Amino acid sequence: MKPNFNKKLFWDVEYDSIDFDINVKFVIERVVTRGNLKDWFILKKYYGVDRIKSEVVNIRYLDKLTFNFLASLFKIKKEKFRCFNTEQSIKELWNY
Repeated sequence: MKPNFNKKLFWDVEYDSIDFDINVKFVIERVVTRGNLKDWFILKKYYGVDRIKSEVVNIRYLDKLTFNFLASLFKIKKEKFRCFNTEQSIKELWNY
């Protein structure tokens, strides 16, 4: 059974065409970065904590609040996150 996330999280794709078993990383990233508490509980129920934990460390970009929340929640050292070790290229746009 498909999870019933807020469809606004997936505004840029056809929600009914999402394969939640193939597009795991995309779905988890979208929910942890843009979802609300209800979406979080749906995510946790559908994928389980271990699967979410293994996927979030590979996300390329997380805002500081989400990054710190996930590191604290899962008790993962910040250095283990891909986004911690990957410099964001967007900074270069604003460096004059």
